[in-house]
Amino acid sequence: MFHGDHQFGKDLKDLFRRLNVRYLILILAICGCAAGLIYRLFMLQIVNGETYLNNFQLRIRRDVSIDGTRGNIYDRNGNILAYNELAYAVTIRDNGAGDAGLNATIEKALDIIEQNGDTVSAGSFDIALDSSGSYTFTVDGSARRRFLADVYGHASTDDLTYDEAASTADEVIYTLCKRYNIGDTITESDGSTTFVPERGYDDKTRLLQLVTIRYALSLNNYQQYLATTIATDVSDETVAAILENQDSMDGIDIEDTTVRRYVDSKYFAQILGYTGTISSEELRTYSQTDPSYTSTDTVGKSGIEKSMEGVLRGTKGSKTVYVDNLGKELETVSVTQPSAGSDVYLTIDKDLQEAAYDILERKLADIVLSKIQPIKEYTVTEDSSADEVVIPIYSVYYQMINNHILDVDHFSADGASDTEKSVLRTYTAYKQEVLNQLSDELTSGTTAYQDLSEDYQAFESCLVQLLKDAGILDMTLVDTSDNTYTAWTTDETISLQTFLRYCITRNWIRADLLGMDSEYAASDEEYQALVTKILDLCDSSSDFTAQLYHYLILNDQVTGTQICQLLIDQGVVKVGAAEAAALQDGTESSYQFMTNRISNLDLTPAQLALEPCTGSMVITDPNNGDVLALVSYPGYDNNKMANGVDAAYYEQLRSDLSNPLFNYATQQKTAPGSTFKMVSATAGLSEGVIDLNTKIYCSGVFTELGSSDQPKCWIYPAGHGSLNVSEAITNSCNVFFYNVGYRLAMENSDSYDSAAGVQKLTQYAELYGLADKTGIEIEEAQSNLSTEDAIRTAIGQGSNNITTVALARYVATVANSGTCYNLTLLDKITDSDGNLIQDNSATIRNVINMDSSYWDAIHEGMKGVVEAKTYFDELPVTVAGKTGTAQQSNAHPNHALFVCYAPYDSPRIAIATRVANGYTSDYAAQITEDVLAYYFKVKTLDEIVGTSAGMDASSITGD
Repeated sequence: MFHGDHQFGKDLKDLFRRLNVRYLILILAICGCAAGLIYRLFMLQIVNGETYLNNFQLRIRRDVSIDGTRGNIYDRNGNILAYNELAYAVTIRDNGAGDAGLNATIEKALDIIEQNGDTVSAGSFDIALDSSGSYTFTVDGSARRRFLADVYGHASTDDLTYDEAASTADEVIYTLCKRYNIGDTITESDGSTTFVPERGYDDKTRLLQLVTIRYALSLNNYQQYLATTIATDVSDETVAAILENQDSMDGIDIEDTTVRRYVDSKYFAQILGYTGTISSEELRTYSQTDPSYTSTDTVGKSGIEKSMEGVLRGTKGSKTVYVDNLGKELETVSVTQPSAGSDVYLTIDKDLQEAAYDILERKLADIVLSKIQPIKEYTVTEDSSADEVVIPIYSVYYQMINNHILDVDHFSADGASDTEKSVLRTYTAYKQEVLNQLSDELTSGTTAYQDLSEDYQAFESCLVQLLKDAGILDMTLVDTSDNTYTAWTTDETISLQTFLRYCITRNWIRADLLGMDSEYAASDEEYQALVTKILDLCDSSSDFTAQLYHYLILNDQVTGTQICQLLIDQGVVKVGAAEAAALQDGTESSYQFMTNRISNLDLTPAQLALEPCTGSMVITDPNNGDVLALVSYPGYDNNKMANGVDAAYYEQLRSDLSNPLFNYATQQKTAPGSTFKMVSATAGLSEGVIDLNTKIYCSGVFTELGSSDQPKCWIYPAGHGSLNVSEAITNSCNVFFYNVGYRLAMENSDSYDSAAGVQKLTQYAELYGLADKTGIEIEEAQSNLSTEDAIRTAIGQGSNNITTVALARYVATVANSGTCYNLTLLDKITDSDGNLIQDNSATIRNVINMDSSYWDAIHEGMKGVVEAKTYFDELPVTVAGKTGTAQQSNAHPNHALFVCYAPYDSPRIAIATRVANGYTSDYAAQITEDVLAYYFKVKTLDEIVGTSAGMDASSITGD
């Protein structure tokens, strides 16, 4: 070897050591000699570095973390609720082939995954396709700003420009397509070429998948040794196909992994939550206390999975490996094994939780059935009352489309049924007619909104909402006090064309979203572009489609029988041949067919999404603060949210009008109604404005404030007569508690001081924990106590808004005579071998020190409430409870509430039940009684929910 060759190699070796090389660098040492050039392979070995080139194969040394297995979750009796299961995942590493090569490789892998029936899931990305096929953000507020900052490369959200912060979902997709060269080139007339982002991708689902995967790769900073998962829990067929085609898909691999499984998922999803790939914001947060988190980690996203992340998460191990230039492992040098996370045992009783959920669903269906009438519409007038609201059968038909129970896209698919084709023809003709009419109105019409027919008012309102949703009518720029804006929205005295042209003159319309420059565009030109955009939006909008079907059904152009047949054709419901034939020949009406489906729970209240369609129930042990059941209806399948979100399922949940992602037990707040009256009794007795012998006369009207303000008792025009505090609770007498509120407001003044009365009621409500969160280990909303009107606050109205779980803590405190617990869902924590790490118990928040005779009076009054309800007679124990009805408006049924505990003399269980828009508190009481019948083994679950028993209306009273 010549000296020059030797020195060259030495210098190169020093350079490698300084640069800490990650990627393949093939170096041919060129040696000169008298005979000519001789190429020799230079053998590199950097002992403590990363690069190792030998026998033409690059070997890169890496230290790789190994995730510890996540701990399991159990109920209080050891029934497993969440566990891990071995599975295969499809992963990708940057193959160094540039954007075009990488995109092509990803698409080929996606084709294989989907052809074998598996689902693509590529981490956290805050844009999805809505039911109209449009891009939409899945987060709002600070979370959206954080996402946009990541997209545009800013460390802080404060660095976002105005345009970046105002970006629409479409603009973000376009930006990323441009960044990742996802699109196609066009040839200009002069022969030059221009790259057009998104071009060639008519399938928005595929485009979104590709953008999501490229974005996930970018979060790994294109470190080739870090794999990005693009599909989890794939089938053996997908595994075989990927491996078979691996030679043509550099960077794509199959890896062993674990997936999170949830047992009986719909019952526990709101408690357990789910896991998913860590977001950039979560990574920043978790890394502050644990630097071992990486951008590919799986973390708890909600529920117990999130709150107990630090306990459930295993401790990472590590291994030292050699990998090739694509990050594929070639050799393992050493391994430090990870350790499993701890197991979490909840206070929840699995069987009780499931029974309460099923009973709630059954009874919601019974309430709906009792309110359905064979009419087209229910009209609300000024004289209407909330308890008169009924459900027209035509609303039931319509909800099959409006809540996406029927797939309208399948009407035009290959293999569509005759009924689907017939409905599609009717719809297509009507749609064209409506679009033509709207086009005429937009271009030459002058019809004021108030002069339009009801259907075209609905169409134009929908149209304007589409412009708002798309950001084209930018409401951040609109002056809502503007006279012309008011003429459109409130007075309804101008036409849509007049309104939109005015919006353009005020620069409320974003011309850039119409493909125009507002600075140079002429007003008429911009308006024509706006009209074109409007018609395009209408053509693709699922909301507009739903409006069209609403009037097609209402006008009997699409019949109830057709809707029923569509449910059969699409497999939404399954019926026997005899019933199907009866529907066809008319011997069974569409009304009877639908009510049969609801009665059999073939169609659930959640699918109908008609009031009432939701409910919640929280059951506690009043002796220790344990939560035995926390039910939110409807639930969802968190298996489809973990291990990479199923995008189609997630959008289905987001568009579901019953909002299954919302935890009604911990997040929904309504007025507590008369369930609040034990607080008022406590305040009145403790402050001395009443005592156990105080009698207050109820004539049906409260008159102490004079003729200008005379609130009535629910029993008006009758009255309750003279009542003491126990009798007032039993009869839920509003006038009695109006007087308590009034006296509290008069306690330290010669005149009525409402604020002082509210302050006193708040003081005692706080003692019951109603002003704070309850302490449960999952997300919960903060209840709000009333800040106005002492008179109405005393009966649970005013501005009181309280969660179901807060009501559960409140009634448990009443049951045990004053011990207010910070509720808990956590029973204990063990290691993976079952050894106890922590034995948890609820802590005491405070104790209400009140004379035992006062407690007795309150308990006696609550016992009287239940004694008046004969359906409780079947129970082997005495129950004490309190009903509550909270008004919303005369257009909606009242909210129904019931709180109770049992047995009366030695409470073991306390329950709070809420049915939003459930008509009457007595329905909530009936639901609760069925749960108690199950708990005390009076009836089996099948006996309670097996068939519709209807709702007992015989003992319904107001409160």
